[in-house]
Amino acid sequence: MLKVPYTKPVLKYAAQLEQLKERGLIVENEEKALHILENISYYRLSGYWYPMLATPKSDHIFKPGSTFNNAFKLYCFDRELRKFILSELEKIEVAIRSKMIYELSHRHGPFWYTNAAHFRNSVHHFKTISKIQEEFIRSDEKFILDFQKKYSDPMPPSWMMLELTSFGSLSVLYKNLSGTHDRRTIAHYFGLDDSTFESWLHSIVYVRNVCAHHSRLWSRAMRIAPAIPANPDFTFLNHTIIYHPKTGQPINNNRVYFLLSMLIYWLNIINPTHLLKNKLFRLLKAYPMVDVRAMGFPQYWETEPLWNWQQVIESETELAK
Repeated sequence: MLKVPYTKPVLKYAAQLEQLKERGLIVENEEKALHILENISYYRLSGYWYPMLATPKSDHIFKPGSTFNNAFKLYCFDRELRKFILSELEKIEVAIRSKMIYELSHRHGPFWYTNAAHFRNSVHHFKTISKIQEEFIRSDEKFILDFQKKYSDPMPPSWMMLELTSFGSLSVLYKNLSGTHDRRTIAHYFGLDDSTFESWLHSIVYVRNVCAHHSRLWSRAMRIAPAIPANPDFTFLNHTIIYHPKTGQPINNNRVYFLLSMLIYWLNIINPTHLLKNKLFRLLKAYPMVDVRAMGFPQYWETEPLWNWQQVIESETELAK
């Protein structure tokens, strides 16, 4: 395909709104719409009115009945979805961090993460440790400052330092571990083989970055697709080959549905009384215009034992009485 220069003009807010109206988007409240365009931006919102475009989408003509309010509501839904996923990810990250520190410290001592002998690739280990050292130097945490005053060691023990380390660096440390026993012991606690566990770590680091940067998640086809576990020790999806609800074609496990299924699986181990499914129920109820098929939910998802959706509906109905 021959590339061409970018020549689209820069439009003022009023012109942006006029363009949307000319393309068939119904604008219920122009003053509110202008305020939203000014504070969120046309380009960010475009990902949420994209599903409303008629085919071919390259013509940028909206389907009849498409409204600015519905596009904004979809944006708000996505924002709330990211917030609650970040909240659940925090619990999972803390549990994984804790398990790695405990197992590896007992097996290899407090400073195991600094010893290149425990890692497969010394170059990758050096790069990771360099990032961790930068975090150590920048830290103003009292326990780090106290350590620096009292001890001569160049780095703190893992239970101190890895509380500061980014989850991305922690994921890289796990991936680079040379000991099969170490990798399997940590993964086995979560009922997974080590290669699947490594893949899932990589995936949640990616998703965490998507959420932290306020990027669209709702209908995203994620660049990092997590592995499908062959024989998980705990209840997971019965149907791990997911089919597109409209075309019937197999699709990759790179949509929000599979991500949420991963989170439920992990939380069932870490915190069996978690309310992730209830939070999702309330979110979907608050935004009834959301099509879960765009999130990769297949037709049969409600019958999956992992989801047990009927029980969620019953519990929420009981709470509402």
